[in-house]
Formats: sequence, C-alpha cells, structure tokens
Amino acid sequence: MGDLRPRFWETVPLEDMTRPEWEALCDGCGKCCMNKLEDDDTGAVAFTRVACRMFDDTTCKCSQYPIRHQFVPECIVMTPENIENHMYWLPQTCAYRLLHKGEPLYNWHPLITGDPASTLEAGVSMRHLTIPENEVDDDDWEEHIIAEPSGS
Repeated sequence: MGDLRPRFWETVPLEDMTRPEWEALCDGCGKCCMNKLEDDDTGAVAFTRVACRMFDDTTCKCSQYPIRHQFVPECIVMTPENIENHMYWLPQTCAYRLLHKGEPLYNWHPLITGDPASTLEAGVSMRHLTIPENEVDDDDWEEHIIAEPSGS
C-alpha cells in the first residue's frame, strides 16, 4: 500500500516553501530557458526552440544557474511574489503555474514518479530539440516557433 501522507507541494503554499522545496518543483523540462516571442498587438507568447545561451541541451539545465545573471541579466527569477506577473512566460505544464492556479502536478512529474527521467519519457523535455540563440539570425526567430510539448 502506498504512502498516503500529503506531499509538501499539496500542503505548503508556494510563499511558505523553503528554497529546496521551491527548487524541487522544477521538472527539468527546459521550456522556461527557451526564448519566446511576444506579439506586440495581442500579447500572445509563442515558444521557440531557440535556447538561452546558458542552456545545456543535453542536461536540460542552465549551465551557470547559480551565477546566470552575470551572463544573462534579463533572466527571470521566478518567486512566489512575482509569479503572477510572469505566468505568461511559464509553460502550461510548469509546476509553479499549476500550483499557483490550485491545480495538481502531472503524473509524470519527477516529484511524483521519483525519477528525473520521467519528464523526458513523457515527451515534455526540450532535450536535444533546441538551437542555440547565437546560431539564429535576428530575422529568423519566427522560423523556430514550436508547439509547446505538453506531455498530457
């Protein structure tokens, strides 16, 4: 019989989470590290496969996470206090978005499966699907718009 105790993300509000709990919510999909295009007229945000220059396409992680702002000052640091303002930037499958909206995590989330590879296995990961931003001409960004991998 499985453990029926509530898990921290089901009982602890985002604003009360410890730093390790907050960081554990990340499923490692890499979608937040993809550059997005925002339509000036509608505000709609389109995901691209164009990765931030700090993104490691093999690990699906920032190669300089603790000091990323030294290299990418515009990188958004998501916090419970600013999540509402940056919700448009988060993928639909993001634990931060889901929990902020009072929705459960997907069954493939590593916190549920206990396996970091479950994100990749669910088809949600950006692993090996990206192109580095320094390889894209300014005029060609729209050619790299993708449908957001949902894994639902």
